[in-house]
Amino acid sequence: MGVGIPVDVVLIPVGDVPWEPMERLKEELERRFRSCSIGDPIPIPPGSYNPRRRQYLSTAILRSLLQLNPPEGVKVLGVADVDLYAPRLNFVFGEAQLGGRCAVISLVRLRQEFYGLPPDEELFRQRTVKEAMHELGHTLGLRHCLNSGCVMFFSNSLMDTDRKSADLCPRCLNILLRAMRGGP
Repeated sequence: MGVGIPVDVVLIPVGDVPWEPMERLKEELERRFRSCSIGDPIPIPPGSYNPRRRQYLSTAILRSLLQLNPPEGVKVLGVADVDLYAPRLNFVFGEAQLGGRCAVISLVRLRQEFYGLPPDEELFRQRTVKEAMHELGHTLGLRHCLNSGCVMFFSNSLMDTDRKSADLCPRCLNILLRAMRGGP
């Protein structure tokens, strides 16, 4: 994807999130958007934890992010270090408002350690960027893409995330550029 998508992104730590992944994600997104900054953390919303599943409802976190009331043209990406789920799904890497202002990603399942494997910081960084770009793409109005190399391809598993690029395919990039120019 070209540098400088004319959108400002604010990263919001949700709950306790290590500083290092936040800073690395900020650096990566600064290369792709007009600007990227890290805002003040917010607590994990009360009631979002499901003790039976031992996971947090991503939609509840999205609602909390919406209460920040970001200005027009600003996209808010919540970054949580807890396992997320959505109704009818075992887990989600993230969730976004299609064409809206807010999205959230979880770092938990992007780490090798979650699967009992040794840490791999570079792979973790790549996965974090891909999931952030995917969810921010949804906030920009992009839907899932059938191209398995496109960042907008739906990741049903971590293998899907690892296989795809952190960039939009030419088709999705054209859709985004047309939408930003106000075209059909």
